[in-house]
Amino acid sequence: MKTMRLPFGRSVTTLVACFVLASPAFAETPASGDTARGFTPIFDGETLDGWNARPHFNPNDFAALSDDERSEKLDQWMGEAKQHWTIENGELVNDGKGPYLTTAKDYGDYELMLEYKTVPGADSGIYLKGTPQVQIWDYTDPAKFKIGSDLGSGGLWNNSEGAAGKNPFVLADAPLGSWNQVRIVQVGARTTVYLNDLLVVDHAIMENYWDRAAPLLKSGPIELQTHGGEIRWRKLAVKELSPEEANAVLQNHHSQAFKSLFNGDDLSGWQGATDNYEVVNNAIVCKKGSGGLLLTEDEYANFIARVEFRLPPGGNNGLAIRSGGEGDAAYAAMTELQVLDSEHPKYAKLDARQYHGSAYGMAAAVRGYLRPTGEWNFQEVTVDGSKIKVELNGNVILDTDLSEAKDFLADKKHPGLTRTSGFFGFAGHNDPVEFRKVSIKRLPETAAK
Repeated sequence: MKTMRLPFGRSVTTLVACFVLASPAFAETPASGDTARGFTPIFDGETLDGWNARPHFNPNDFAALSDDERSEKLDQWMGEAKQHWTIENGELVNDGKGPYLTTAKDYGDYELMLEYKTVPGADSGIYLKGTPQVQIWDYTDPAKFKIGSDLGSGGLWNNSEGAAGKNPFVLADAPLGSWNQVRIVQVGARTTVYLNDLLVVDHAIMENYWDRAAPLLKSGPIELQTHGGEIRWRKLAVKELSPEEANAVLQNHHSQAFKSLFNGDDLSGWQGATDNYEVVNNAIVCKKGSGGLLLTEDEYANFIARVEFRLPPGGNNGLAIRSGGEGDAAYAAMTELQVLDSEHPKYAKLDARQYHGSAYGMAAAVRGYLRPTGEWNFQEVTVDGSKIKVELNGNVILDTDLSEAKDFLADKKHPGLTRTSGFFGFAGHNDPVEFRKVSIKRLPETAAK
């Protein structure tokens, strides 16, 4: 069949009606089985409906533009893109130049599938949440061996040197000129990449190229990069993940290494203010109007703890870290990590070190990564010596060394700060905050000594 080049915005049915039933565009859409699994095509094989154009451009700067400025930029970039992008037989084709194609829709937690085919010398990629990038390039090009092309495509190339995910585990590229299949699962910044059915990146944190000190954006567009040679794309489809599905991705990763702390039925294995907590629908709930410390029976030095929690409007609780079993965990324990409905109006004027995920009164967590009130959140906390890392819904919102804390809220002392072991648990503050799927993994204790 003769190749069909489609002008942007025109339908193949208008141009070549006699070929509709046989058009490869129908064969190149995601398989019906993928659609049944919840995937939605994001390229219809005929038009650029649902797509914008954007060059390498900081999404924060784009968001800061006025509506008129954004509209003007989008018109300009699409005009440039039309000089370099075409649609052929249901494939998006770029000549290696011009702005990138960018989904008009932003995505948060999702699974992406697509296929691409490129040529010798090409160097491209897939931006996730507007951020570079899952790398695509000519793995045979000696000129780029020093920067890793010989390792293959699929890595998070813009991660820092030595960081997980920067380089793919295996060289999984198909021969140049062949189609490659890509599957990406991204929950928060946690990113997994399969290339041609081989795992090349496993649950790695994708760094924020635009601001290394900040987490990846909560949501953003998928972008198809153009750089250095022709690349073709087809079978693009996305499945957006519900909070339950996203939490399962995070919860199930290496779950066999964690010990469950809660059986879902009663408070067996817990001590402290057991009369102030109850089990409702397989979750530990602080009774309204009650509080206090609900703690594990065992002590822990260095560990990774996982928990899912759900906040009521204005809800307030905390995670007690290395508690001695008495006193206010924010001071008597090593720290209390805030569990708080940070965006509730009644908390508008708190100190930054009092919002969710913060080491209370000592180190502020990044805000903006809680799910809407009433939805379950996943949190992982790593305690290693004096260092604490808090990961919320796949995003690192706190990574600090509390031994370096010097400025304390209200100049109040934290006598428990130097504790090297203690109990883990919940520090209730009168609100019915819920916790479930609580588990822990011990780490070597040498760092705590």
